[in-house]
Amino acid sequence: MRKIISFMHISLDGFVAGPNGEMDWIKVDEEIFDYVGKRIGETNTALYGRVTYQMMEGYWPTAGDEPTASKHDIEHSKWYKEAFKIVLSKTMEEADLTNTKVISENLSDRINEIKQSDAEDEILLFGSPTATHSLIQQNLIDGYWLFVNPVVLGQGIPLFTDIKDKIKLRLLPITRQFNCGVTELNYLVDRG
Repeated sequence: MRKIISFMHISLDGFVAGPNGEMDWIKVDEEIFDYVGKRIGETNTALYGRVTYQMMEGYWPTAGDEPTASKHDIEHSKWYKEAFKIVLSKTMEEADLTNTKVISENLSDRINEIKQSDAEDEILLFGSPTATHSLIQQNLIDGYWLFVNPVVLGQGIPLFTDIKDKIKLRLLPITRQFNCGVTELNYLVDRG
């Protein structure tokens, strides 16, 4: 069965964005871009909430075509255009979207159908705090790929909110500290 892995930058105190959605505190550099690009390249399925999808769709399809595009922009733009995208939204229509499926109802059933498909790659959930909260509450996230940034925000949008039941996690031995001070942590949900 395929796994949904939440890929998120997080502050040391557990926030994924500032109070107004600010993400200017996130540290990324070429070292992180190269590292993340390798893992993203192992999957061809991306999961987004509507807001994050619209932000990505407004940039990535043409980012690699710009004359000043970085190596990362070229590579990720190519990946983005080829990836199958799943969007959780109650307001978007699926018509006219290329290589994209919109899930607007029966979230648990629809996600479980996708997880049980023949494909074997991970489904990476990019950011998308509202979608992440919905998936956590329905026990649909199988792992967390977290990039802990060396900052305490004090307030903002938390990664974990309105948790009803304890979620046991198993830390995988894949961790890395980057030169910019960001630390990568990988957890799988322990369902045993």
